[in-house]
Amino acid sequence: MIRRLQPGEMDELIEIWLASTIQAHPFISENYWHESESIVRNVYIPQSATWVYLHQDKMVGFISVLDSLFIGALFVSEPFIGKGIGQALMEHVKALYPSLSLEVYQKNHRAVHFYHHQGFRIEESAWQNETHHPTWIMSWQAEQTP
Repeated sequence: MIRRLQPGEMDELIEIWLASTIQAHPFISENYWHESESIVRNVYIPQSATWVYLHQDKMVGFISVLDSLFIGALFVSEPFIGKGIGQALMEHVKALYPSLSLEVYQKNHRAVHFYHHQGFRIEESAWQNETHHPTWIMSWQAEQTP
């Protein structure tokens, strides 16, 4: 089941984010992610529209959209990766917004492949000064009907 993030669920969401982001980015120091937790918890998530995926009443994934345009986070707990949860979350937000963009580390091949499969296309290359790693800016647009 997909629903909006509710008050009191931030700790559970941060737990998923931290474990998933460390696992997905082995080329970046774990310390960077631990140091980033506060800004994710207190700035990015509160400023985003966030939906969570529940499996047997337990949060196992989430997606956050900033400014009705930018996917700032899409994370799924490790045991649930490859079970359609990321796709379901992506389909949920694609039904709500006519166009979306995101930034993904170029070395995160699994995520880049996933986003391509979801219809996102690389628009440009960027550089993350904080981590010293290149990223792709990717975008998706809903089909235009005449």
